[in-house]
Parts: sequence; C-alpha cells; structure tokens
Amino acid sequence: ASIGIQYSIVGESMEVLYRIPFTVLEVPDMKLKKPSFLKTPSPMTVYGLVLFSYFLVTGGIIYDVIVEPPSIGSTTDDSGHHRPVAFMPYRVNGQYIMEGLASSFLFTFGALGFVILERSNITGLTKLSRTMQFSFGLFCVVASFFTCRVFMTMKLPGYLK
Repeated sequence: ASIGIQYSIVGESMEVLYRIPFTVLEVPDMKLKKPSFLKTPSPMTVYGLVLFSYFLVTGGIIYDVIVEPPSIGSTTDDSGHHRPVAFMPYRVNGQYIMEGLASSFLFTFGALGFVILERSNITGLTKLSRTMQFSFGLFCVVASFFTCRVFMTMKLPGYLK
C-alpha cells in the first residue's frame, strides 16, 4: 500500500510541474485538420515496419554506418591462398556486414517463432492448424537458438565449451 501512496505523490508532483508553464502561457486555439491523403496504417503495416527496424538494429546498421566495415573478410590458409570469411574471429565488438545480416536474420527468425507460438493459442483454430503453428514456431525458436550458438563458437572459438 505504501508503494501506491508513493506513486500517487510522485504523480501529483509531476502534475503540478506540468501545470506551471500553462499558468503563464496560453495554448492557441487552432483548427488543424488531418490531410485527407494521410490514412491510419493497418496493424500489419506497423508490425512489418517494427520487425524491419528490429532486423536493422540487431544487424548492427548503426555500427555499419559509423565504422564502414567490409562486407566479408579474408584469411590466408596454409598453402597461401586467400579464403573469404564471414565472421570476424576473436572480436566481440567488431563485425563484417554479412555477419551482422546473418545474425540479424536469425534473431528475427527466432522472434517470428515466438509470434507464431503466440498465434497458436488463439481460439477457433483447428487441432491440425494449432499443431502446425506450434510446431513451426517451436522449430523457428530452437533452430535460431542453436544456430546462434554455432555462430558464437565461430566468432569466439572455445567460448561455449
């Protein structure tokens, strides 16, 4: 009960802070209308944009823009030939662009698995549909988890042993 009282005291004090500027300032009476060409996006459009931004952020787009790493790296094998590598080994704070995209794909794949698992619990589904959604969602989550573990062992050999 004391926590609720503390939150109400904080809420009241914030309300007082918000009212102070409006004792001096007057809000103008403006008649603004929303443009007719501007429509409210559908929930799936918003979900798609959020998922795409999740893909970009988990892929390290901010790091890629600032540091400008190469798309893939190369290493020299024992015979002197150059081999392409997708993972920057032993560098936790560094990545190639393809490494970020592959990891981001797996994170998004796992997140979609959780969404599918959530959707498998809605009412009105047939038993076959529910079982298929649950199985596919579980597959997405488990496959993403274990593939990310493989990626970590490629990035840091000996880390998860």
